[in-house]
Amino acid sequence: GSVKENIAFISAASYESLALSLTLGINNGLFIQPVAKYGQEAVKQKIFDQFLNNNSMGGLMITEPDFGSDALSMRTSFSEKDGHFHLSGKKHWAGLTGMADFWVLTARRRDDAGELMRDIDMFICDVNAPRQKIVVEEYFENLGLYQIPYGRNHIDVHIPKAQKLIPHTSGIQMLLDLLHRSRYQFPGMGLGFIKRTLDEAIKHTKSRLVSNKRLFDYDQLQQRLSRLQANFTICSAFCLKSGEVADLENNLSSNGLEANVIKSVTSDIMQESAQSLLQLVGAKGYKLNHIAGRSVVDSRPFQIFEGSNDILYHQIAESVLKMMKTAKENSLYKFLNSFTVHAADRIKSLVNFEMNTKLPQRKLIEFGQAISRIISMDLVLNLETKGFRKDLIENALIILKQEISALLNSFHVENNTLVVVDYNEKSYWMDLT
Repeated sequence: GSVKENIAFISAASYESLALSLTLGINNGLFIQPVAKYGQEAVKQKIFDQFLNNNSMGGLMITEPDFGSDALSMRTSFSEKDGHFHLSGKKHWAGLTGMADFWVLTARRRDDAGELMRDIDMFICDVNAPRQKIVVEEYFENLGLYQIPYGRNHIDVHIPKAQKLIPHTSGIQMLLDLLHRSRYQFPGMGLGFIKRTLDEAIKHTKSRLVSNKRLFDYDQLQQRLSRLQANFTICSAFCLKSGEVADLENNLSSNGLEANVIKSVTSDIMQESAQSLLQLVGAKGYKLNHIAGRSVVDSRPFQIFEGSNDILYHQIAESVLKMMKTAKENSLYKFLNSFTVHAADRIKSLVNFEMNTKLPQRKLIEFGQAISRIISMDLVLNLETKGFRKDLIENALIILKQEISALLNSFHVENNTLVVVDYNEKSYWMDLT
């Protein structure tokens, strides 16, 4: 369950295949690690022996058809009877649907009056054991990540008491610890993937001639390549940070701000890197079997699963504003000077303003995006102190400063636009000719 080793492991895999890396990440981050930390000793050895000797796999089921991002409102329930927990409900979009031998299932206790309690519990389901089979009602046709099956599952299982995960405090805190640790490990998948896109981009642009000149030698191409390389450096900084703080002995339930930054920025720069590679390769990259096009499709869901990035940026902004309120500090620069000690002075001219704490949702998300890049800059500067090569650091800092400037400029522009629902009237251009 070592997080540091897992990050290096899935990074090596993602250089070859993002789907393979995600498969390994699901097994490690969403099953092996939570079972190692919260599983009962009576069952852990038997389960891990299955992984070591019988090619077993495990996954996690949280999401339900009517409750995606609103996971705490899940309807899958359990009751206790005759030494077993009876779980019933529906789960979908669980990676390795129908393929994994073991599942961590999330459910809420149903009381004697039939009401669902607020807290969440987690259970290990062995689909090959009596009364623990999970029925796959439908397999989904994925847009990408073809190696990984997804679908809709019917849950009606009886779980022995020994297969219940035991929280150290509450079930919700256990779930947050699990999810935050998983988000800390996104850079493992991101780093190998971005390194591959960078290597492919350099190789292509060095060999491709346009007007008797290598693509590599055009200024715009250098800008694209340097941004790709900056993404590699940013992701490296995230991997270092995650390796330092996310091991199993640490409780990450309160690390939401940093975990959300690392997950959202990693997945954004994965998609950006894939789009850049496709742009550089051109039409050839749009073939179904070309790495550029596949990279775009395979990396896109990372911005959605385990917390949609829009929601995470909203949460990042709210966390920072709450911290500023607690510190009784309205100056963003003064706050950042104590919060992001490495980065604040480098961007003082951009962040030296008073914050309005009452922001509409769209502005909260823009603010969250800007804060996430400022924290990214801070982590890149921390990477420099550990001895990472300086030319890569400087390039990444320039590109991050440019992005922070663009995000804050957008943040300062007022935008209260609303969709016009009945837009068809007086909006057809042919009527104007």
